[in-house]
Parts: sequence; structure tokens; C-alpha cells
Amino acid sequence: MRLTAYTDYALRTLMYLASHRDRLVTISEIADIHGISKNHLMKVVYQLGLTGMVETVRGRNGGLRLNREPADINIGEVVRNTETDFNMAECFDPSGNQCLYSPACALKDVLQSATAAYLDKLDKVTLASLTRRRPDKKTQATIQVHPRARKVRAAG
Repeated sequence: MRLTAYTDYALRTLMYLASHRDRLVTISEIADIHGISKNHLMKVVYQLGLTGMVETVRGRNGGLRLNREPADINIGEVVRNTETDFNMAECFDPSGNQCLYSPACALKDVLQSATAAYLDKLDKVTLASLTRRRPDKKTQATIQVHPRARKVRAAG
């Protein structure tokens, strides 16, 4: 199973916000640090706001911050809110299923079970558990701004 870019951006945004709890963060800052589209990220942040995970503060000194504690943000919930469907194969969608094996196929059950196990695993993970570890000095030295990113404005 592969997550969409939309879900990837939502997870990155939440992780970034969890790592910068001491201040408001801008969409431009997140887009720049990850080298992703600001316009696409605005849609992601809008949906995160609708779920109540992110609070947006308007105005000249506005920005984003987590609206919940990282321990209260469930990664399974995030993935369910951002993925459009979990149809692993054609047979999962009854309106478009043309598979000849569908009536007697055991693969669909296996794939449904695998998807359930995948989501069950994500349900046991919180944003806090993803951001708890601090990189050591060796790892920290390798973390860099994405090469396509514009210069990130200093916060403050």
C-alpha cells in the first residue's frame, strides 16, 4: 500500500508542528523546508483544520499550531481522514469491478485483512511517538533543507 502525497504532506506537517510547539509556523515555512507546493499544502492544512488537529491563526503574525496534544493525534485517524479510499484492487469497488474471479476469489479477503492489519498498526501510533526521538548529532548533521526549497525565513 502506498500513501498519497496528500497524506504524506499531512503527516509531515503534523510532525513539523509537533517539533515546533513553541511558536506559530507558516505554510510557506513547511513548504520550503520540504520542497513541496505551497498551494497543495494549503489544501492539506485546511483539511487538518477541519479535523481539529491544527489551529490556524490569521493575520500578519499568523500561522499554524497543533490544536491537540501530539499524544492525542492518532496516525490511523490521520491516514483515514486524508486517503480517498483503500481499494487495493479493482474488486474492492463494486461499481467498477470487472474481474472474472471475483465471485470465488480469496485474494480480496486476504487484501482486506492486510489493509485492516495496516490500519490497526497505524491506530497504535500517535504523533507523540513519531516525534519523541531527538536526532543525535550525527543524524542531525545530515538533516538538510530540501534541495528544491527556497531560503527559509528565520522565525521570530
